[in-house]
Amino acid sequence: MSLIPPEAVEFIGFVAPRHTSEIHPAQGPAIDRDYLKLLAQAHEWGGFDRVLVAFHATAPDALLLAGQVATVTERLGLMIAHRTGFTAPTVAARQFATLDQLTGGRVAIHVISGGDDRELAQDGDHLTKDERYARTQEFLDIARQSWTAAAPFDYAGAFYRVERGFSEVKPVDAIPVYFGGASPAALAVAGRHADTYALWGETQAQVRELIGRVREAAAPHGRNPRFSLSVRPILAETEARAWARAEDILARTRAARAARGVGAAAAGSRLDTRLFTAIATETGAAGNSTALVGTPEQVAEALLDYHDLGVRTFLIRGFDPLEDAIQYGRDLLPAFKAALAARGSAAEAA
Repeated sequence: MSLIPPEAVEFIGFVAPRHTSEIHPAQGPAIDRDYLKLLAQAHEWGGFDRVLVAFHATAPDALLLAGQVATVTERLGLMIAHRTGFTAPTVAARQFATLDQLTGGRVAIHVISGGDDRELAQDGDHLTKDERYARTQEFLDIARQSWTAAAPFDYAGAFYRVERGFSEVKPVDAIPVYFGGASPAALAVAGRHADTYALWGETQAQVRELIGRVREAAAPHGRNPRFSLSVRPILAETEARAWARAEDILARTRAARAARGVGAAAAGSRLDTRLFTAIATETGAAGNSTALVGTPEQVAEALLDYHDLGVRTFLIRGFDPLEDAIQYGRDLLPAFKAALAARGSAAEAA
């Protein structure tokens, strides 16, 4: 896989090395190979384009997990979260290029600079937020040169100094760079390097405004990034049952957090008809927890509303990870594609 056409729609799922979510507290060993295999294959069978492999300071290594996902699938793309600053950019660039070659060009990188100071400290990182984004920009400057340079190169920055850097291994094609962050420091990096800019699940008005800001930041660099939206679809055969399920997930999330001695006592909040933000409020907006609620057809229409704003990538995952991935592949993705095709036919007829 390489950079996809600007107008093509891309669906990205989520794989984890064991069964866990807001309503399923993690239990047992950190890696369950059978579960990881089943979850990865469910996404491939369901027609997803990629899966996100997340990064956390205490979790199994994302790059190695992605390699395992690649061995149990045939075409599924890999969106591998990488926190800049802990691996030298020249080394990380070779690691990603190597895996890209071994998987036949299935690798993308999701670059994260980190937002939780306590978690960052677990890996020994104590830079300020703006410093982390400045370091990320230098990291990407160097990584891109490593992936493309035909001869050794030098680089002198505030965080990295490279002399005659070079990588013998190159990616099969350009490795797509996914990137998020809405602060001025983050937008400076996004404008320079993001191939796809990642948005959280927000209202349509908020998404429209942020897309405009990112495009403004990218324009001086002659770039036109794609846009990704991250949401948690909650589906059922009727709208009423979908909302009942959403409220049940909220209650179970509260109960699970209360059992750990945390909680925010979130109020139910419904925006833009289908956007349910109470779970995000309860969890402190951790882990992409804003939901879209309804039947597959209704949620597909809600996704199309974001498509109208310029979103072309949808990163979706469920609160029941395996079961929801299967349901998305069986019901939601076909409903979205059918609705998008119908819109195209109607436009041509008009």
